[in-house]
Amino acid sequence: MKFKRIVVKVGSSSLTNQNGKLNFTQLDALSRQLVDLKNQGREMILVSSGAVAAGMGELGYAKKPGSIPEQQACAAVGQGLLVGIYNKFFREYGANSAQILLTSSDLENRNRYLNAFNTLKTLIDHGVIPVINENDTVVTNEIKVGDNDTLAARVAGLVEADLLINLSDVDGLYNGDPADNRDNIQLISKVENITTEIEKMAGGKGSAVGTGGMETKIEAAKIAVNSGVQMIIGSGKEKNSLLKIVEMAENSQFNLGTTFLTAEERLSKRKQWLNFNLPPLGKIVVDRGAAEALVKRGKSLLPGGIIEVEGEFNSGDPVTISDGNRAIGKGIVNYNSDEIKRIKGSHSNEIEKILGYFNKSEVIHRDNMVIGGDKNEY
Repeated sequence: MKFKRIVVKVGSSSLTNQNGKLNFTQLDALSRQLVDLKNQGREMILVSSGAVAAGMGELGYAKKPGSIPEQQACAAVGQGLLVGIYNKFFREYGANSAQILLTSSDLENRNRYLNAFNTLKTLIDHGVIPVINENDTVVTNEIKVGDNDTLAARVAGLVEADLLINLSDVDGLYNGDPADNRDNIQLISKVENITTEIEKMAGGKGSAVGTGGMETKIEAAKIAVNSGVQMIIGSGKEKNSLLKIVEMAENSQFNLGTTFLTAEERLSKRKQWLNFNLPPLGKIVVDRGAAEALVKRGKSLLPGGIIEVEGEFNSGDPVTISDGNRAIGKGIVNYNSDEIKRIKGSHSNEIEKILGYFNKSEVIHRDNMVIGGDKNEY
């Protein structure tokens, strides 16, 4: 079995009717397919949207409310309803589910990140299908389309999944707007490298085309493939689509949706946490020699290669590492921003003389750093 541990993400559009209320036929079909895959000996994890939709009817909303408090109230009512519906269907097919609610802060804190992994691993070991959603009732940012795309990719890396399937209302990534009937608009069946061109196809910066939510799916694909998880975007409304996609992937075919192949090197769990869950609090700009040492040779960052420091941050904070033109990585610093400004451009053996004390030779040790620059550029 090539793909044993699989994370499935399903969006609200695949679970709701046109009026925004839940589609029980779709929920039933999805649950049955998940249990079918579990009965094949696979470990299944579901990241499901739909909590707001589930709560709308209960609170008397005919359409999705505009304000954040109203959306969060719908989510508060809907989360319990949604997991109850899943549990009902799962039990009918002989399986059990568990609800896991996560926020970004749960994944940013190292201990809570590892606790989430241990909980999910225990549930999987007991044959339970975890149903995961962002805890929309307490998040302070806007509830917007695509949040669960990123969450699913982070979860896939967290649990060391083999495959992430992102079920959507579109068939996959196209080289233009699929609503356009031009002959040259085609589905991209396989993506080996997520290039700037691929990002533009998704409606990224510099593009006038793109489908709803596809940009966030590409960002999710970046997280997944760099975590060693193959990702597939496919239609969630076709009959038995999930079963068909898994069978296709097992046979190494690319005739459904868009498959994103994994990066050559899988990041360790610690480096996944650092790269994808910690927002940078500042920036360090390095010279070309230091950039080359980081990107091509995997070296630690020493003060001598630093030419500029931006922002205010403390020792132990995450920062972006830039070559002056683009971000090439992220790391956790051993010195605060003021200290780095004082020792930048200096040799490591001068640190104590400049600061009056010594912490580490490296501003960022390679074990606390993730580098993503293109080796061919240096």
